[in-house]
Amino acid sequence: MWEGNRVSRISVRGFAVASATAVTTVGAVVGVASGSEQAPSNDIEATAADATLLADIPAGGNAQVQTVSLTQQADAQTTAAHSEAKKSAQEAARKQAAEDAAAKKEAAEEAAREAKEREEAEAASRNAERTDFAVQSSYTTAEVQAMARQIVGAGQFQCFSNIVDHESGWDYTATNPSSGAYGLMQALPGTKMASAGADWRTNPATQIKWGVNYMNDRYGSPCGAWDFWQANNWY
Repeated sequence: MWEGNRVSRISVRGFAVASATAVTTVGAVVGVASGSEQAPSNDIEATAADATLLADIPAGGNAQVQTVSLTQQADAQTTAAHSEAKKSAQEAARKQAAEDAAAKKEAAEEAAREAKEREEAEAASRNAERTDFAVQSSYTTAEVQAMARQIVGAGQFQCFSNIVDHESGWDYTATNPSSGAYGLMQALPGTKMASAGADWRTNPATQIKWGVNYMNDRYGSPCGAWDFWQANNWY
């Protein structure tokens, strides 16, 4: 029995058995013709039965079973690989989404901080322009600080105060003998403060207004100026 260009093992075996049976049968006939009284061997029937049994087994059965098994294994491996790849992709997407969300949150918080600082700096500038104080012959430290609180505003006052503490100790007449820097913020030269008022030498309010405007223009706010001062010990 032919399958493609090959003969199955079962067909060949069947052919061999049939051939053996034919030969045995011929031998038996010859024996009878020659006068031999010996009966044909029972091997004839056994061989024929064996041939019939072999003929009942489908050719290529074992090969088909093996092929199905290999196919099933391959399908299972492919499914597992797809599942693992999908799981990895989902995990990577989850991590990326978390990182993006954190970055957006940080950017939003930073933008909010900057907006708040700008608002406070603008408010301080407005206060510096509009706040007027009664002129006195002299001012105590507490009075000067009270002026600064009103002009600078609560949000930026501490940073402003930190700088004044280091520069002059809240002495509005402080003078540096070496450089000539003058006033609460140690403006150099002191005449810079004339842009805020002609009484810059004797009026701490004028000095504070000038200092707030200077810090806003150069550093964005008094807190920006304080950050720079901490890094450089000057501003």
